[in-house]
Amino acid sequence: MVRGIRGAITVSENTREQIREATQELLKAIVVENKLNLEDIASAFFTVTADLNADFPASSAREIGWHSVPLICSTEIPVPGSIERCIRVLLHVNTDISQREIKHIFLREAASLRKDLLA
Repeated sequence: MVRGIRGAITVSENTREQIREATQELLKAIVVENKLNLEDIASAFFTVTADLNADFPASSAREIGWHSVPLICSTEIPVPGSIERCIRVLLHVNTDISQREIKHIFLREAASLRKDLLA
């Protein structure tokens, strides 16, 4: 069965280093909290807010070994008043756990996005 796992994190500046660090922190947290193996991850879809263009989050995933996982990046819809400098991800994972057992991860200022999904 394929399930979706959501996550998001913010950065304070539009730099390659901050995008890389934040993306890797987010992905590692999702993997640990959901007890995933890399082979379980079918694909990852990243979005970034329009104010982040110093690097691709997918490049950061490759740096931590996600070489065989299909990855893609896009720009988030620029809704007025929405959170700034935010990296979001939707992972598609092969798992037997129920949707209720999935742990969605929202870090830093992104924790305000989906309080309903946080434990």
